[in-house]
Amino acid sequence: MSQSTTPPHRAPQAPPEVREPAHVPVAHVIRGGVIEGVHHGSVVVLAADGTVEFQAGDIEAAFYPRSAIKPLQAVGLLRAGLPPLDDETLALVAASHSGAERHLAVARRILDTAGLAEDELRNVPDLPYGAVERDDWLRRGLAPSRLAQNCSGKHSAMLLTARARGWRLDTYLDPEHPLQQEIATTVADLTGQGIAHVTVDGCGAPLFAVSLHGLTRAAARLATASPDTHEGRVAHAMRTHPEMVSGSGRDTARLVHAVPGLLAKDGFEGVQIAALPDGRAVGVKIADGADRARMPVTAAALARCGIDPGVLAPFAATPVIGGGAPVGELRAAGALAPRPTDT
Repeated sequence: MSQSTTPPHRAPQAPPEVREPAHVPVAHVIRGGVIEGVHHGSVVVLAADGTVEFQAGDIEAAFYPRSAIKPLQAVGLLRAGLPPLDDETLALVAASHSGAERHLAVARRILDTAGLAEDELRNVPDLPYGAVERDDWLRRGLAPSRLAQNCSGKHSAMLLTARARGWRLDTYLDPEHPLQQEIATTVADLTGQGIAHVTVDGCGAPLFAVSLHGLTRAAARLATASPDTHEGRVAHAMRTHPEMVSGSGRDTARLVHAVPGLLAKDGFEGVQIAALPDGRAVGVKIADGADRARMPVTAAALARCGIDPGVLAPFAATPVIGGGAPVGELRAAGALAPRPTDT
């Protein structure tokens, strides 16, 4: 398979403005027919030609994509010289995995390829992210580990790339390290804008502030890329191995199975991107970071892309429980509320 790098479409524009985002109501928590809670956020829907089909809130303010940026980082690693990996392994590079044994085995394989050990990772030790996997881990009396932490695939690939390029390994997370500089250049290219700010993500890796609009543009670029490009390779790996990108039963994996050809990645603090092979794409940011609102809002945004609401129905609402039984639901609201033609 070709290892050619897709050239930038154009020089990145100026970085987005760092400001308080003007979020709007995007989801309601309904209990017994009364609005009990309101989640604010921002949403963008791109048409196949890249124009904004729908927007709500503030899609241009700088924000942190959190783990939704991992597909871009995976492309950056390939551009920086990550040695060839099979699709299953490349999917883990872009993953926030659950910590199942299959995830850990692939991360170990990346480290083995580099001739490195787990203690050379610089991500924070943690328990598995998946609830089932975490409970099993604790039953076995295991301590937090760097390999179990949900970003270990990305970190292992960063080390493998640094080893392949002859770069220092102990400082691979330094924003000035050539590896991170290569990734930053890729993020700017794919989003089409400069990076507004750099901070540290929860795992310890550099995290780049872009806009929701820019992040969604990047998702569309991956989803429409030729399969012989770095972007296309990452997109294909994520589409064909969604359980490696997240985990068994996780909502983003289930969404990828439900919508043919979909590329999707979630992130902490209520972030979600999803893109179709023709370039239609959505980006979601929940203002208060509530994960419970992320998927219903994403489903409403995908409905505006023309996805069959029947396919999206399992993702469009989550039950509100009272006395052990459903007494309401959390669903999209405001400008995202289902239109008459969506029901």
